[in-house]
Amino acid sequence: MSSRKELANAIRVLSMDAVQKAKSGHPGAPMGMADIAEVLWRDFLKHNPTDPNWPDRDRFVLSNGHGSML
Repeated sequence: MSSRKELANAIRVLSMDAVQKAKSGHPGAPMGMADIAEVLWRDFLKHNPTDPNWPDRDRFVLSNGHGSML
């Protein structure tokens, strides 16, 4: 299993790639929130990657649109 830092860095890289490809977006929010997202998904949110339609899964809503690449 990847370390917490490796997973957070993967989130950062994927977010930056998405902003670059879209030629739009704000990279600051996903860069700064990557560690928070990693902790939420690993330690708190109930989810099943093999069943993304699981009805009892937790939902994560990010309301600041400019940070949506997270």
